[in-house]
Amino acid sequence: MELNVFAMFMEAGMTIKGVILLLLVMSLYSWFIVFQKEFLYRKVRRDSNEFVERFWKCKDLAEAYKTAKQSEETPEAAIFRAAYQELQKLNKSQGGELRLENRLAGMEPLKRVANKSMASEMSRLGSSLPFLASTGSASPFIGLFGTVWGIMTSFHDIGVRGSASLAVVAPGVSEALVVTAAGLAVAIPAVVFYNYYTNQLADIESRSQAFATDFINLIERDFLSRRTVTAQTATEAARS
Repeated sequence: MELNVFAMFMEAGMTIKGVILLLLVMSLYSWFIVFQKEFLYRKVRRDSNEFVERFWKCKDLAEAYKTAKQSEETPEAAIFRAAYQELQKLNKSQGGELRLENRLAGMEPLKRVANKSMASEMSRLGSSLPFLASTGSASPFIGLFGTVWGIMTSFHDIGVRGSASLAVVAPGVSEALVVTAAGLAVAIPAVVFYNYYTNQLADIESRSQAFATDFINLIERDFLSRRTVTAQTATEAARS
């Protein structure tokens, strides 16, 4: 006898139908997230490589800022925009000419802004991934609930008909096993792709952290070099 899952679904009780429909919705949304993240992460990696390459070729920060404004999906560009705006505020608040202690003190809010921007970008890129984790952990238990309910239905039919023949028991057990299989079919891809995209996100975060560190180091060297030039100018003036 050929197994007809659709016919079994139509003949199942409302509880089993509800469980299967819930699993179907979870599965469809999980696959939507999978394709969405695949497209997004590919675009982010490509745009990030292009932005970082163009960034280090820029003559000054103003030119780099114009380049960053053209890369909306790139976390490195977002980090740079936030840090650059904070740097502009710092320069304006101190009148443009900063003493060394003020410059070094200004690095702390600059680092916080860069870290906050990176955290915001990782949160944006990682949105919806928790649903895959929840689906992977919850789907087997939802399927198990359907399994238990199907077996309970089978025992109830045995009591009503007063017979424990295979014809009485089989339909309920079949429904139960189908729901179990459905739960596993939903859970396994969700777990696999959650782990895969979590690793992808960790790689993007590592690249963004490296860029933020290099940029902050660049600003610190610039501050210190300004201090060195100022000190040398003052010494020469004093000698003359």
